[in-house]
Amino acid sequence: RSDTGETMAWSESVDTLLANKDGLAAFRTFLKSEFSEENVEFWLACEDFKKTKSSTKMASKAQKIYSDFIQADAPKEINIDFQTKNHISQNISEPTLSCFDDAQRLIYSLMAKDSFPRFLRSEVYRELVKKQQNGNQKRWLPFV
Repeated sequence: RSDTGETMAWSESVDTLLANKDGLAAFRTFLKSEFSEENVEFWLACEDFKKTKSSTKMASKAQKIYSDFIQADAPKEINIDFQTKNHISQNISEPTLSCFDDAQRLIYSLMAKDSFPRFLRSEVYRELVKKQQNGNQKRWLPFV
């Protein structure tokens, strides 16, 4: 059960949405319906990758992100430009914590400018807001 106004707050920014567990889940569901959930999955994989401490783990996580999202015909291939893809390909053998930053920025920007506004206009989001508003009315007005 989300707090009063929480669902509405998601509309403030894509950061607010991605930082909220329920918001992220709703956004993922929406992206799945648009066949573009690889964007948020890649973004989350990058966020996780940046927290990696061990260099052994870093190499294997980087390889997994590369094979899942970056390389040609990857199962969840993200839509990034050739230069960015090429740069990652050249540096993947010795990954750094920032090796996916450019690609992550591009995907974030794509989600913020494209998917996020569509999510806010979607039936999924409108229904969640309506449910929350109805729930709040019932809580404050016990005679309704």
